[in-house]
Amino acid sequence: MNITVSAITADFTAEIYDVDLTQRVPDDDFAAIANAFWKYSVLIFPDQDITQQQQLAFAERFGLIERERTLDPKATPSRFDGAFSDISNLTADGKIWAADSRQRMYKAGNKLWHTDSSFKYLPALTSLLHARTTVPIGGHTEFADQRGAYDALTDKQKKEFDGLIVEHWIATSRRRSGFHDFNEDEKKRLPPVPQMLVRTIPQNQRKSLYVASHAGRIFGMPDDEGRALIDHLLDHVTQRQFVYTHRWRANELVMWDNRCTMHRGTDYDDLRYVRDMRRVTVSDIANTCDQADVARPAALQAA
Repeated sequence: MNITVSAITADFTAEIYDVDLTQRVPDDDFAAIANAFWKYSVLIFPDQDITQQQQLAFAERFGLIERERTLDPKATPSRFDGAFSDISNLTADGKIWAADSRQRMYKAGNKLWHTDSSFKYLPALTSLLHARTTVPIGGHTEFADQRGAYDALTDKQKKEFDGLIVEHWIATSRRRSGFHDFNEDEKKRLPPVPQMLVRTIPQNQRKSLYVASHAGRIFGMPDDEGRALIDHLLDHVTQRQFVYTHRWRANELVMWDNRCTMHRGTDYDDLRYVRDMRRVTVSDIANTCDQADVARPAALQAA
């Protein structure tokens, strides 16, 4: 193994050195990176001045790339299409967005704790975000370890939560951040989906909570009780002992395991400074209910 793994904590977040992502990573080194990823869940690759094609080539080694857009490109044009999501404050023509832009209002939801694509029937395995331009103040990304948060539950809670199914819906998080303007195309493509509240990560057999701001209700539980439990778990997972705050540097790639982490962006002056980042997301192998061999709720059988 030629790479160097520098752990931030014992089992959550590590920096990876002595690797050049402008080139195809040798198989032995890629295996070492993958093993580090299964252990630490968040990996940071400093000083990687990579092209979109190089970022995509590295991401594709982890699985199939998610290509379905969330927002209708006709209603909200973007600089990127296909495999890339634009995690910036720039319009399709590369200018800083306006205060009332639809893109800005939608992306305000990224300031809530979430995990990418849990609102899709086929959720995400990992996201790989590359920073081209960073801002001088703010604009950090915080990551929360849902495995560590699960480990900290009582035995009674673990037993109670096992087998519970949660409804995830993009409208849930966006309404909480003040966005209600989904068009008919977006509503049709993005219905509520079921996901397990607790899941097991196959590569290390660790159990993890799977909550996010997209989670709205728990099947088989009164809505107010389910909402209260989701809010309680969000507070639990985001306690300081489970959270790492990442302060971005230019030409840095960060990847995280969406199956067992949450993240959120922090504020910055998005009407003054350019924050230019691009993301590739790798799909998981199946819906969490299917992976656990648990039947979907009847109300969502046709989803």
